[in-house]
Amino acid sequence: MMRKTNNYIAITIVLVLIVGCAQKSEIETYGDHYQKYKDYKSLSKVVELVKLESDTSYVKKILGEPIDMGFDYRYLVDSTGVKGCPFGAVFHITNGKIDDKWLDEICE
Repeated sequence: MMRKTNNYIAITIVLVLIVGCAQKSEIETYGDHYQKYKDYKSLSKVVELVKLESDTSYVKKILGEPIDMGFDYRYLVDSTGVKGCPFGAVFHITNGKIDDKWLDEICE
């Protein structure tokens, strides 16, 4: 009887670990929403949560393929700003790492 109880406990622990590991992080949830809807709220939250010195591959994993300018990655939302320019996020890159980030109209 004790052996059966130990097996149930072990199975329960494994299942809890699997379910816990399968949950998405906050940044992944916002990134998925941005990729689906290209909305400002999700993109601004990702900009807030991405840490400086993050690897560019991490940003691509979260937000998808960027507009790659070589020195920065750009992600646009579904609207324009007051100047009529696309609104979006810019992640400046140095040596494959994010060294600056901002969210604004991109008029160039």
